Amino acid sequence: MRQDITAKNEYHTPENTPHILIDRITFNSRFVFISLFLKRVFGARTMAQKGIFDTSQWVSSSHDIFTDVEKCGGRIHITGMDNIRNNPRPLLILSNHMSTLETMIFPGIIQPLIDVTFVVKDELVNHWVFKNVMKSRNPIVLSRSNAREDFRIVMEEGLDRLQNKISIIIFPQGTRRSVFNPSEFNSLGTKLAVKAGVQVVPVAIKTDFWGFGKFSSYLGPIDRKKHVHIAFGKPMDVHGPGKDEHLKIIEFIQEHLEIWKDKS
Repeated sequence: MRQDITAKNEYHTPENTPHILIDRITFNSRFVFISLFLKRVFGARTMAQKGIFDTSQWVSSSHDIFTDVEKCGGRIHITGMDNIRNNPRPLLILSNHMSTLETMIFPGIIQPLIDVTFVVKDELVNHWVFKNVMKSRNPIVLSRSNAREDFRIVMEEGLDRLQNKISIIIFPQGTRRSVFNPSEFNSLGTKLAVKAGVQVVPVAIKTDFWGFGKFSSYLGPIDRKKHVHIAFGKPMDVHGPGKDEHLKIIEFIQEHLEIWKDKS
């Protein structure tokens, strides 16, 4: 990944980006990509266990995974980064959730522009591989088993992060889905935006380049015919209960998924 990606509004993997030989030798299987991914993850885990996994290391690790996608034949397209860069206030970044990939590459795209953390499930901060890394990022942790308690946590801890000028990435679907279902896209983000008085940025992603694994969702196959698409929308003020803005975010995601449907 080129270190100057965040200096531009758009990024598109150059056509001449080399596809590493070892990936081609192994018949373009998932083997090389997963091996590289595990190397990055366990490297980050080791640093986090030692207490030296800071923000720069988080961005660097994300950059490495981004680059690994490209080395293994993936093509990434990002638009609308100025919508984050040009806003001086903390933001609520609300995105659909399709695969592990966006969780891994968002830090390298967003963190260089604004300080950010995630809303995550408790199983992630308790996972034997990811827990130390995730805890180092001061995320907002939800159980997904008690909606009322999760709502309280998001309202209280979310307000705290935003007041400390830390933007928040939320996946309102709660879990990864290959097909976007608007009914699963909850309104936690817009409700928090109303309480905190901050803007929301809608994000549409298509990351089915990386599929779900049979035995582990993190070790699924990759499909080089499917390009990775990420679009950041314009920041929106949220008025009243936020219902209109919630619908606009859903429309933004649906419109982009429709545009990308017939593209590689």
